[in-house]
Amino acid sequence: MTTKSGNVNRRAMLRGAAIATLATPALIGKGIAQGQVTWRVQSHWPKASSSFDDSLGVLASMLEERTDGAFKLELFGAGEFAKGPDIYNLVRKGVVPMGTLSPSYILDKAQAAGFLYGIPGTLRENWEPQQAAKNLGIEAMVNEELIPDGVRLMSEKSYPTEMVVSKNITSAEDFKGLKIRSSGTMLDYLAAAGAAPQYIPGSELYQSLSSGVVDGAHWGAAIGAQSMSLWEVCKYHCKPPLGFTIDAFIMNEQQLQDLPDDLRTAILDLMEIRFYARSAEYMHKEAIALSDGIANQGVEVITLPDDVLQLFADASANILEEEKAKGEIAARAHAAYTGLMADLGYMPAA
Repeated sequence: MTTKSGNVNRRAMLRGAAIATLATPALIGKGIAQGQVTWRVQSHWPKASSSFDDSLGVLASMLEERTDGAFKLELFGAGEFAKGPDIYNLVRKGVVPMGTLSPSYILDKAQAAGFLYGIPGTLRENWEPQQAAKNLGIEAMVNEELIPDGVRLMSEKSYPTEMVVSKNITSAEDFKGLKIRSSGTMLDYLAAAGAAPQYIPGSELYQSLSSGVVDGAHWGAAIGAQSMSLWEVCKYHCKPPLGFTIDAFIMNEQQLQDLPDDLRTAILDLMEIRFYARSAEYMHKEAIALSDGIANQGVEVITLPDDVLQLFADASANILEEEKAKGEIAARAHAAYTGLMADLGYMPAA
């Protein structure tokens, strides 16, 4: 239990640490003023996305509370400074200290990024990508390459990826040629099953669907479809999940290290705690969102046909091997990932 005097002492400690850093020239102009740190955060989520508030907004509130107001986050929706893959370089250059992204945006930056994003058609329950990222070291493998480049990644949540489409799919022939908004390794996965996937930023997604530029999309699963209004134009919600994936926070490594020790510990510890809490919360809200969509928005849940699922299964095996071939770090990530799959009985043991 924290006493009143303990709170006072902690506030004094935080103020003292922050004020002391004002004398350090390297920190001038990096958001420290009058005993406070304010970091601008460029999100890849549009402000309409549920994760803008439920992930980033909650993190900001908890961080401010945890540091007695000494550390604040100023949040920007997709496209305000940059969007999608451009966010990485924005943070790397220090234009903003922090951002959010999908690991699919940094496949060219880290060999293990594809495994952190998630290989579609492999893992089957939401705890499994959490185990792979944290306990089997895939997040750390990504950071082996990102930190020397000036960026640190922290996993934000794991969640299912499910498509919504504007027309029913009853066979591989129906799926052939469907224009699906996608990203990362999911592009290859959908293409292997006969679709015509393409990347579209989240801020442009609804307009692309409503105008017929694409026939379907995935933005998370039910929560994403509901918060982004995708069900307004795509009434068919597809099961089973295409896979499970991870969203991430990224931070400029130098600006992270320049923080006073207690503020740096506060944000890193909070991100670690929130990863598990947010992942569990997300699955609960998934069930609520899908039930609401069925009851109130005319959503119809469809099961992808067996011939489409077989094409997906073949594609998964190929993607695993392609990701493994990227280099030594990727080979280690592949061993961790497929070892988990073998332990779970999803593939034969090596």
